[in-house]
Amino acid sequence: MTSPSYFRIRLSTIRPDKLTSFDIYVLVDQKYILYLRAGDRLSDGKIKNLHRKDTGDSFFVLAEDKQKYRDWVREEMNSSMIDPFEKAAILRESSVALMEDLFENPDVNRALDDSRPIIKDFIDLMENAPEAMGFMISLSGHDFYTYNHSLDVSIYSLGLGKALGYDAKTLEELGVGALFHDIGKRNVSLDILCKKGGLTDAEWEQMKMHPQYGLVILNNHPNISDAIKAACFEHHESWSGNGYPQQLVAEEIHPFARIVAITDTYDAMTTQRSYNVPMTPLDAVTMMKEKLAGRYDPDMLKAMYSVLFKIKVAS
Repeated sequence: MTSPSYFRIRLSTIRPDKLTSFDIYVLVDQKYILYLRAGDRLSDGKIKNLHRKDTGDSFFVLAEDKQKYRDWVREEMNSSMIDPFEKAAILRESSVALMEDLFENPDVNRALDDSRPIIKDFIDLMENAPEAMGFMISLSGHDFYTYNHSLDVSIYSLGLGKALGYDAKTLEELGVGALFHDIGKRNVSLDILCKKGGLTDAEWEQMKMHPQYGLVILNNHPNISDAIKAACFEHHESWSGNGYPQQLVAEEIHPFARIVAITDTYDAMTTQRSYNVPMTPLDAVTMMKEKLAGRYDPDMLKAMYSVLFKIKVAS
């Protein structure tokens, strides 16, 4: 009999006093202990206390209950009992909870299909409560784990795409492309990905292969658009032509890749990591505009300021 599999959740996605539709487990000494049964609820005081202790590494739901968890989140998104800002927090935290499972899934087609409802939820929130989307963007940047980084790049890219006037269908493709822009890092050594400090020349050459690795992964699966592939393969190209892997110039670079180039750098600059102090949003974009200007589409970089305004208003 095979052992059951689990995925992590944040307790901040569980609203107090609402009955759960799935069991919640806590990981103690490498053992999964039943913490809350389906049909039970957590009191307001208890859940607030637990929120303060929840690092994101402790609470789990059975993989077989993933759809129940997603349905729970969707129900919260449609609830009139919670305000848009609470919805934004729940949506982001629940999406982080699902990201690890997405990225570990060897079936990339399935992972891409599973990601679309997440992206659609973000787009719906952006349409129905733009002030809440700004708040959700302001929640980003607390850490740089691969899953969080990819999710935040996707959220920022949706914000920038919206500022550029993209319609809902284009935004969905952009969101998925941004979410999987680093899929090629699956094939880069963990020692390199997790190294603190600078990389050696050999390590850097290996790291620079991840756009090609990503394209190979995406090409092995049908029904993936060229735009999604471009977001992965071209996001390290530079507007001035000195990027990699193809040294494309200016508008030779796909618009999705130009957007991800901005949002990827922005997230790296504004996120707390072991070896850097995060910059403020405005300082990051100002540095990109003044000192790194040759790398980015100038019109898109200008549009990024309108996204920053939403972050500032929401913060």
